[in-house]
Amino acid sequence: MTLEILSSGALAPRHGFFTRRGGASSGIFAGLNCGEGSSDLAEAVTLNRARVAGAMGVRPERLVTVHQVHSANVATIEAPPQGARPRADAIVTSHPGIAIAVLTADCAPVLLADAEAGVVGAAHAGWRGALGGVLGNVVDAMVSLGADRESIAAVVGPTISQTAYEVGPEFLDTFLADDPHNGRFFAGGAGDRVHFDLPGYVLHRLREAGVGHAEWIRMCTFSDPERFYSYRRARREGNADYGRLISAIVL
Repeated sequence: MTLEILSSGALAPRHGFFTRRGGASSGIFAGLNCGEGSSDLAEAVTLNRARVAGAMGVRPERLVTVHQVHSANVATIEAPPQGARPRADAIVTSHPGIAIAVLTADCAPVLLADAEAGVVGAAHAGWRGALGGVLGNVVDAMVSLGADRESIAAVVGPTISQTAYEVGPEFLDTFLADDPHNGRFFAGGAGDRVHFDLPGYVLHRLREAGVGHAEWIRMCTFSDPERFYSYRRARREGNADYGRLISAIVL
């Protein structure tokens, strides 16, 4: 099966939000699992990442990811890292031929570009990172490399939708303590449960950071098991682990 790569006309550089289709993994990881931290066969993950690199037009060693820790940290990349990967949840570069990428399985992958300035970024935005400021930080890092804030386009890839993201009252309280206006990103659920609009909140933080264009690809990871991995769906089904989707961009 060939790779399925989702893209947006808002981003000029080569990019892709890869679905799980077309990979070498099997079992609960069936498809294009690119998570080196998963319990999948290392050989399958390596082959999957090589296929992604080929689709992005780079050698496998020039497909760069970071050690994601649900932080607001941003790594600025001038060359593929040697040794341990930076502990960060966003990457920026102005160097052609380096495909920067993030891994997700319900969290929001965000690809960003100022094509005229020659600066790109990629961010992994779960609720902690988004609340902590990873999106503003990745935009700031791009500006420090010469991007113009209002010329940056940002696209949010497949992520868990509000209808599938049920949380408890303490989760809502955390967001209201940060900003009382965050209540607009929550809708009522059963009992004391509420539903969080992660893509809506991510778009809000991107626009707050001053980007010229921000959009969501409007696909839900939880609701489409044929195309996407989902941490929450895996947990509901009692699986011990789950695959990771990859989203990448290159100048």
